[in-house]
Amino acid sequence: MPRRWLSAALLPAMLAGPGLVPQSMAQQRNASPLIRGVLIERAVLPSGEFRVQAADNEVFRYRFDPKTYVEREDRLVDIPRLDIGEKVEVLSDEGPASAVRYARTVHVIFQQPRRRPSSQGRPGAGRSPVDYFAPISTISFSGVVSRLSPDRLVLHTRAAGNQTILLRRDTRYLDNGQTVDATALQPTMRVYIRAGRNLYDEIEAYQIIWGEILEPR
Repeated sequence: MPRRWLSAALLPAMLAGPGLVPQSMAQQRNASPLIRGVLIERAVLPSGEFRVQAADNEVFRYRFDPKTYVEREDRLVDIPRLDIGEKVEVLSDEGPASAVRYARTVHVIFQQPRRRPSSQGRPGAGRSPVDYFAPISTISFSGVVSRLSPDRLVLHTRAAGNQTILLRRDTRYLDNGQTVDATALQPTMRVYIRAGRNLYDEIEAYQIIWGEILEPR
């Protein structure tokens, strides 16, 4: 482990001497548990650490293990399979910004198109048939659940009014980054929904997220 990674643990002592704190460690004390940035380094083992550089060049360190929820293009992956340079959204435990926080969820929010090998000159022939049927999130909503039933909910949004959204058998529910059962979702909750349209042009939810992270700062 590079020595610069150890400097976070020595931060209180380093503050006693001017000019000893690296710029990458000059993070806000109350930084948000939800950080967006670029993946710049990661371990290749099932458990370890990775680092994300935010838009203002601040670098955040996270630890992960097999329980960390990692998603790319609505498919589950793991940290070692993420590419350096991918843009990610990390939801972590509360804690000092300079500390190594535990990453609960990691979502790839942008990915450069990849060229897939073709067969006999046909584009996309190298794709698995499953790729054509896996749901891809194309719509997102945020608002308050006003009505809820086992197969759908009505979401009250500020911009688009009430939206009826179908609930799938494989809809994923995340409470502060932890996967929970569908019964944990209740009316009056403020949620963020990743969704798409089915063959009947109905909106259906692929992922529903709620918790303190959605409350205004």
